[in-house]
Amino acid sequence: MQDNILFFEQERNLKMEINKNDILHIAELCSLNINEDEVNDYVKDLGDIISFVNKIDELDTSNLEETSFALDGVNVFRKDEVKPSFDRELLMQNAPSSNGVAFQLPPILE
Repeated sequence: MQDNILFFEQERNLKMEINKNDILHIAELCSLNINEDEVNDYVKDLGDIISFVNKIDELDTSNLEETSFALDGVNVFRKDEVKPSFDRELLMQNAPSSNGVAFQLPPILE
C-alpha cells in the first residue's frame, strides 16, 4: 500500500502538456475528422484544463480527510417493483426496423 501512495505522489508532480500530436492521436482513436483550427482550439482548451488541474494540485491537502463523496450518501432509489409496461407490439409498429422483439439499428462500428 505504501508503495502505491509513493507512486501516486510521484505521478502528481508531473506536469502534463497537450500538443497537436496528442489531439490528432485522440481524434484518430475516436475516428474524428478535425481540421487545423479545431486542433488548435482543442490544444488550447485542454491545455487550460490541465493548467487548472495542475494549479489545484499545488494545494496542500495533507491535513484533509479522505472522502469518497462530498455529501453523505443516502439511497434515493425507489423499491424495485414489477409494473405494467407498454404493449410491445404497439411499440414495434413505430420502429423503422424491428425483429418483433426489439428495434433494429444499423451498425455503427466497422
